[in-house]
Amino acid sequence: MSKTENPPKPTEAELGILNFLWERGPSTVRDVHEALYRDEGAGYTTALKLLQIMHGKGLVVRDDSERAHVFRAAVSKERTQKRFLVDMVQRVFDGSPSQLVLQALGGRPRATREELDEIRALLDKLGDGTKS
Repeated sequence: MSKTENPPKPTEAELGILNFLWERGPSTVRDVHEALYRDEGAGYTTALKLLQIMHGKGLVVRDDSERAHVFRAAVSKERTQKRFLVDMVQRVFDGSPSQLVLQALGGRPRATREELDEIRALLDKLGDGTKS
């Protein structure tokens, strides 16, 4: 099994980099540093070290064919979201997805009309498979 088949769950800092890569696409270390760390005063080496660690974990892939290495996410946003969600349902909601949904819909901020319509459509789709 390769590292990208089941990479570890990213840390908060790694998730920040992944979000940047998912939104922007393949990027250099300098791109990541400028976008995420320059205003914090962190050095270029902070971004470099994190990307090297993430590469070792299989969270990003590196194209080193150019002088400036280019990194891209090796895991999809959807797969990562699902992984965090499954973990949260198990640890926080005693394995009950319905409790998660009830908490999410009953909390603040309220879901928009469009979001509620999407949820209804998904429930209708899921319900079609169980109707007699």
